[in-house]
Amino acid sequence: MTSRVVSTALRLLADRGFVVSRHPAERRQRLLAEAGIDLVVDVGAARGDYGTELRHFGYTGSIVSFEPLAAPFGQLSASARADGRWTAHNCALGAEEGSATIHIASNSDSSSLLPPHRGHTDAAPQVTFDEQQVVPVKRLDDVVAADLDRARATFLKVDAQGFERQVLAGGPDTLAASVGVQLELSFTPLYEGGILVDEIISTFYRDGFTLVSMIPGFVDPGGAMLQADGIFWRDAAR
Repeated sequence: MTSRVVSTALRLLADRGFVVSRHPAERRQRLLAEAGIDLVVDVGAARGDYGTELRHFGYTGSIVSFEPLAAPFGQLSASARADGRWTAHNCALGAEEGSATIHIASNSDSSSLLPPHRGHTDAAPQVTFDEQQVVPVKRLDDVVAADLDRARATFLKVDAQGFERQVLAGGPDTLAASVGVQLELSFTPLYEGGILVDEIISTFYRDGFTLVSMIPGFVDPGGAMLQADGIFWRDAAR
């Protein structure tokens, strides 16, 4: 009886354009567990939702998060303080230490160290970039060196709204220590000078990673997917 009810419910959802599937975070947690990941480096943490999701799906290791904007960092740091194995840093990351101007989006999550491209404003005209703020910039390797020394296996997540190239340029040791990496993949220009999917995939395949999972992301009003998160796994680790 139960299976018939479930089948009927799934069919009704499908008729309305919905598909029920496993949460992508559950699949990611299986990868983390199988590889014995005990350190997650979370670049572009915003309010801390990524770390909270990791905990919800069973990850118990250390988390080191980075968020440059004051308002979301307040929520992130509160979650980190309550956790005990979670550290939060209020800075941006780049190729060199210094400072930079961040373009603040009205939805916060789209904020970037790069100015928005017309492709972003066309796809999401409701998101505005009317404010700017100067934020400190550090090199990833300089901040997490001690964490990497303590970790057995590291997973790196970078959500930098087109600034991923510069983040990785400041973190070669972190990338070398990482078993897996999650990056935002842009299929079309959304930020001026932002890295696109072809460069990311070719770079990671050259460095011994394979794309093992895709998580749908930003979709324009016409239904075209503009961004997705890709999870890359080091071939030797698999």
